[in-house]
Amino acid sequence: MLTRRLALAAFTAAPFASLHAQGAWPDRVVSFTIPFPPGGSADLLARLVADRMGPLLGANGRVVVENRAGAGGTIGSDLVRRAPADGHAILLGTPSTHGTVPALQPDTTPYDPVADFTPIAILGRAPIALAVPTNSPHRDPQALIAWLRANPGAGSWGSSGSGSVGHLAGELMNLSAGGLRAEHIPYRGGAPLVEALTKGEVQYGWEPLGSMAAAARDGLFRIIGMGTPARHPLFPDVPTMQEAGVADFAASTWNVMLGPKGMPPAIVTRLNAAANQVLAMEDVKARLASAGIDAVSDSTPDSTGAFIAGEFTKFKDIVSRARLNLAR
Repeated sequence: MLTRRLALAAFTAAPFASLHAQGAWPDRVVSFTIPFPPGGSADLLARLVADRMGPLLGANGRVVVENRAGAGGTIGSDLVRRAPADGHAILLGTPSTHGTVPALQPDTTPYDPVADFTPIAILGRAPIALAVPTNSPHRDPQALIAWLRANPGAGSWGSSGSGSVGHLAGELMNLSAGGLRAEHIPYRGGAPLVEALTKGEVQYGWEPLGSMAAAARDGLFRIIGMGTPARHPLFPDVPTMQEAGVADFAASTWNVMLGPKGMPPAIVTRLNAAANQVLAMEDVKARLASAGIDAVSDSTPDSTGAFIAGEFTKFKDIVSRARLNLAR
């Protein structure tokens, strides 16, 4: 009986063996890298999570956000990829860092978005929204698509940059609606795209809802379509693209927590539990919802890894079908 108890105790303690081998964790600040400049919905999410998550990690728990921008998020992502896998370096991953840029530029992206990282948790999701200037005659996606079909190549549309999730969403609409043709104008971020829509420089634009919600509520332009399967509570009167007849359309933006490849499972489990606990807090959910982000508080490391792999596959398919080839 004693032997069986000892064996059971050893089995139960196994996941924490690597953690104990390193001593108490964390024994210094955990660096949470955001691979983009400060500001924006991703930055807001990461800072909320970092502030609340630190105390949940123990007496020495402290999570500090560091912005390492550049090259579509790949500079900061590669920095974390090359960091020691001891749980003191984590990353905020996005569709850009772990979807669109690696799909568009596989030869120049310095990492494999699936194989080179340890998945920890899904933090949030948000719709990609279709918007038009206030003076646009198109009141819904059907009208816009009908005009684009009748005027191939005559329209122009904007995104927050070549390779952004808005860019790939626009290409997906072109494909899913039967081969639309319009000029893509990449802007240098969400704020310039919002300004372009406000001034009527483009016929329409695709961008995460978090970047457009406030300006749309102020009447600077109109949101006419959502990329998610269900309508969003911030804009309940705006139809989804599937409701508008684009049956194969599904696009959203998301944020995940990742670490370097080979992190100890016990540390991954603790980070996942802490992130889920923070994202289940009512005030955190409300703050994120006001920015157009839906908090996710039930992911596991395994479900996070499967999600990233599925999204990367989807973006590679869009790139292939649209025959996109972007040079950095």
